[in-house]
Amino acid sequence: MSINNKKVIRGLIVILFLIASLLQLQNCKKEEIKIPPPPQTKIVPVKEVIHGVEIVDPYRWLEDQYSPETRKWIELQNEYTDSLLKPLPGREEFRKLVSSLLKIDTVGVPIERGGRYFFYKRSADQELPVIYMREGLEGKDQVLIDPHPLSKDKTISVNIQDISKDGTILAYGIRRGGEDEIEIKILDINKRQNFPDTLPKARYFGISITPDKKGFYYTKHNPEGPRIYYHAMGTSISEDKQIFGKGYGPDKILYASLSEDGRWLLIHVLYGASADITEIYLKDLIADKPIYPVVKNIPARFEGEIGGNTLFIQTNWEAPNGRIFAVNPENPEIESWKEIIPEKDAVIRGFSLAGHKIFVNYLKNVKSKVEIYKPDGTFVREITFPIIGSVSNISGRWDSNEAFFAFSSFHIPSTIYRYDISTGMKDIWAKVKIPVNIEKFEIKQVWYRSKDGTKIPMFIIYPKNIELNGNNPTLLTGYGGFNISLTPRFSPRAVAWLEKGGVYAVANLRGGGEFGEEWHRAGMRENKQNVFDDFIAAAEYLIKEKYTRPEKLAIMGGSNGGLLVGAVMTQRPELFRAVVCTYPLLDMIRYHKFLVARYWVPEYGSSENPEQFKYLLAYSPYHNVKKGERYPAVLFITGDADTRVAPLHARKMAALMQASTSSGKPVLLRYHTKAGHSGGQPVSQQIEDLVDILSFLLWQLEEI
Repeated sequence: MSINNKKVIRGLIVILFLIASLLQLQNCKKEEIKIPPPPQTKIVPVKEVIHGVEIVDPYRWLEDQYSPETRKWIELQNEYTDSLLKPLPGREEFRKLVSSLLKIDTVGVPIERGGRYFFYKRSADQELPVIYMREGLEGKDQVLIDPHPLSKDKTISVNIQDISKDGTILAYGIRRGGEDEIEIKILDINKRQNFPDTLPKARYFGISITPDKKGFYYTKHNPEGPRIYYHAMGTSISEDKQIFGKGYGPDKILYASLSEDGRWLLIHVLYGASADITEIYLKDLIADKPIYPVVKNIPARFEGEIGGNTLFIQTNWEAPNGRIFAVNPENPEIESWKEIIPEKDAVIRGFSLAGHKIFVNYLKNVKSKVEIYKPDGTFVREITFPIIGSVSNISGRWDSNEAFFAFSSFHIPSTIYRYDISTGMKDIWAKVKIPVNIEKFEIKQVWYRSKDGTKIPMFIIYPKNIELNGNNPTLLTGYGGFNISLTPRFSPRAVAWLEKGGVYAVANLRGGGEFGEEWHRAGMRENKQNVFDDFIAAAEYLIKEKYTRPEKLAIMGGSNGGLLVGAVMTQRPELFRAVVCTYPLLDMIRYHKFLVARYWVPEYGSSENPEQFKYLLAYSPYHNVKKGERYPAVLFITGDADTRVAPLHARKMAALMQASTSSGKPVLLRYHTKAGHSGGQPVSQQIEDLVDILSFLLWQLEEI
């Protein structure tokens, strides 16, 4: 080898060494970047002994939502969050992307009454959905209720509560922010004027207008418990007659509905949000007979609907996947029930009645299908689709030949179909369009094993040109509770993430309803840890199969899903780089004391019970934060108007994690003063929230 060649090689070695040194220095500097410290939160320890165990709560004072100290703390937290998120590069690019997905024309599934079609519609330039009416299928769309003039900041929304049989009266709700509570107004559609009859702001469970339009039934949640009332039009609300509910406490949910002919008042009593125990009652309004029970003292879920002269009941009683009975309302003894649709290997998600037919919405391996039956259980046909997706919002009338439903998938927005029941033909009634080429994305379902060996399904959506090299920014989400199934539905968040080259994954955890009641029970109360194990195993699968690695993996969940990500974050902090936790439950020792949380005691248990206290304490995120642990970056999102899950959970957890983490990664709180659990946010606020989430996640996954 010549001397010149040796010099060249030595020179290359020196250059490579310098490059490696610079890269190492650059990495060190990246690790040394310091996040400004969060605002100081004072510690005021509150000690109590529960079932012999001392519990110390350092931030109990933050439970007082409207104290001046808490309000000041919230203000400082928002300022801190803004100081870190607002300067991030790429936010304007994210805003354009998200705006293109949300600032679009949207329309909802219509409801037909008296030849008129009622639905929500929002134009691309509008902030909120507007209630419309169309006279006949080919009629012109007419605005009935436009919420935009109701508030300057567009935080007041409206929703349809009921429509009279002849389509001349509309009962609608007015919601402020994301509160569960609404105010009820009654509109004379022909005159375009509200009747003087108004229900003041409260938590209501349904309005049912009588066919003669002389009054309506409604359920109101009172401090002592829910009660069903009848209101005669033109009278004072103070004169409303209590129909049902005496003796039921605030942990029960009641709702009532009328048969189409107005003869039968059908009443459901749910023992908590999971409705693992349900009672059904009937009242013959024509004969004015006393209310009598149809289902009582059976530990199972029941849901009834009247079609013609028959009460159809869906239940998981001695059938975890569900079955349907036909019941004579005049002779409702269980001995006379007729099983018309027996249990099968697919799970019944729900059923609807239209055109003298029963539409049964099934889940088979978390894939949606709809089967149609005659009232005697004779199979008619199946509604099928060529791609993985979800059918939802099936609506129609017993005496009509048409039905409507929506179909969508994670990356495919809602298409609404009008279905001719006699012929089985379906036509597109409305279609939502987004400026994205959905052909470049792929969706598949995989199965992995959880800690105890149980096989769990997961949907993975990704760009078709993906390389399985472990470097893909990945967002994993789940829920796992209350018998709720996560099926493929359109998600602007998912599409935005995919457009940025990321992988989006949805794990179908135990506790949901994907495989019937047994699947649900395997993830509730003392079995709740299974849900967290399933989610952790999903993350490990994505890493093992080279979709991503811990430094590129983020998780996100809301409500019960917020509890999910809070728990796995405290149990396996090294597995994730970033966490988005929205409107969450996190203090599982005190959760049942606030708002309507006693609805959830059948699902979670209560710390008032010594045995349930043990497993709640074992996984309660707030009680399992360790001082000095290297936690992932976290973005908590909540707001004052969440009147379902108390926002104190996020406040306390944010303070505790800010004081405890040693990773140097940010713990942020985005706290809205007019947003909550029930949506109702204007599009501009939805855009800003999604921009915050995207920029936070990609910042932490080192993509920007």
